[in-house]
Amino acid sequence: MKSTSLLTLACLLGGAAFMACAQDGEVRNRVVIVENVKFDYAQVLNVEPVFQTLRATRTEEHCEPVSTRTLAPVNVTGEEPQEDKGRFGRFMDSVRSIFRREDGTEEELPVAEVPAPAANNGPLLTRECRIIPVGREFRRPIAYDVDYVYKGTKYRSRLPEDPGNRLKIRVSITPWIGAEQGSAANP
Repeated sequence: MKSTSLLTLACLLGGAAFMACAQDGEVRNRVVIVENVKFDYAQVLNVEPVFQTLRATRTEEHCEPVSTRTLAPVNVTGEEPQEDKGRFGRFMDSVRSIFRREDGTEEELPVAEVPAPAANNGPLLTRECRIIPVGREFRRPIAYDVDYVYKGTKYRSRLPEDPGNRLKIRVSITPWIGAEQGSAANP
C-alpha cells in the first residue's frame, strides 16, 4: 500500500515539474509589455457626412383651384373700360350723340332690376377639397467619414463629429512578440 501511494505521489510531483518547465519556455507570460502612447495631429483631407433618412406621412387638405373662365367679366369700378375704338366704336359714338339732350346728358331708358342674391344662399363658387396623404423625407447627419494623412499614410475613420482641418490622434507603439521572435530569442 505504501508503494502505491508513493508511486502516485511521484507521478503528481513529476507532472507539476513538467508543467513548470513548459511555462518557463514562454517568455510572453513572464513579461508585461507596456504600451508607448503619444498624441499628435493629422491633416484632414476630406469629410463626408453620413445621413440618416427619416420618412413620415401626414394628411393634408388639397383643394382644386376654382376656374373663373366660365364667368362673365365684372366691372368693379363702374367706369367704362377705355378701349381702342375701331370703326364700329366711332359709329356707335356718333349714333349716341343723336340721342343726347341739349344739356349733354343721355336719356335714361327703363332698366329691368335684377334681384340681389339672398344672404343665406352660401358662396357662389365652391372649391372641391379632399384629404390626401403627403410623404415627407428628412435627412440628418449621424456621422462623418473622415479621410486624413499622418506621416505620409492615408487613413479613413468614421467619427461622430466633423473634426475641422486637423484631427487629434492617439499614436500607440508596442513591440510585437510573435512565435518567430520568441524562438529566435531562445537559441
